[in-house]
Amino acid sequence: MLEGRLVRLRALERSDVERAYTWVNDREVTQYLLLRYPMSRTQEEKYLAEAAEQGNGYADTRLAIDTKDGLHIGMCGLHHGSAEDRHASLGIMVGDKSYWSNGYGSDAVMTLLRFAFEEMNLNKVELGVFDFNERAIACYQKCGFIEEGRRREHYFQYGRYWDIIDMSVLRREYEALQQNQAAAAR
Repeated sequence: MLEGRLVRLRALERSDVERAYTWVNDREVTQYLLLRYPMSRTQEEKYLAEAAEQGNGYADTRLAIDTKDGLHIGMCGLHHGSAEDRHASLGIMVGDKSYWSNGYGSDAVMTLLRFAFEEMNLNKVELGVFDFNERAIACYQKCGFIEEGRRREHYFQYGRYWDIIDMSVLRREYEALQQNQAAAAR
């Protein structure tokens, strides 16, 4: 398990299906994800079964987000890991809406970044975020991500096209952020 201040990140289990199935079919949750169509329980069971069976590795790490008292509140991961280029794409979903805007997402991202840079030896973690997802953008900026570019009118939702903002954080930027936070804590 990976320990953060507020969360623990652990491998996904088949038993996570009930909560995950609810989240991936909640339009308020999925409006921020590339999940356009409803998912069947069978699809979610298959996804979790494959995640549990394949396990985690450099190319794909899929984790559950639990509170410190063991409540499963979301999922996150590092995907498309490249050993040669030492980068991966970050994805996160805090599905339990009662935990939104309380620091759990930021803590999960920082915990995942610590693992990415200090354990996996990555040099860069990247992600894409909808331009209307101001809460996520603020979270990512707080965690050291900067905007690299923009895929203009890339995704159609709510009767219009939306930009996807491409963001990333480099290892040296993450390390500088950690040093600044440690100095501020003193």
